[in-house]
Amino acid sequence: MNPDNKNFFQKVYEVARLIPEGRVTSYGAIARYLGAARSARMVGWAMNGAGSMPDVPAHRVVNKIGLLTGKHHFDGTNLMQQLLENEGITIKENQIIDFEKHFWDPFKELG
Repeated sequence: MNPDNKNFFQKVYEVARLIPEGRVTSYGAIARYLGAARSARMVGWAMNGAGSMPDVPAHRVVNKIGLLTGKHHFDGTNLMQQLLENEGITIKENQIIDFEKHFWDPFKELG
């Protein structure tokens, strides 16, 4: 792996660790916060590898309209959905209901 990617992935994990319980953010929002607005897909790749990191709440990172696009990277069929529902987030057909209400923007929250 390219060392620059590793550094980027580490930054992604640092931001993801700050997402409060009961809130979600998007791949693109993390990319924008890190000054790499066109790197949402790289954030997704970083999240794919976060499943083995219990301190990174990867289930709180979804796509820009609240779809659970990363759910196949979690053990079990509906683990991502179950983790979010345990935090009080309602999901219907793989999409977060009231996405705007639960959205956490690192740019606004972290400055």
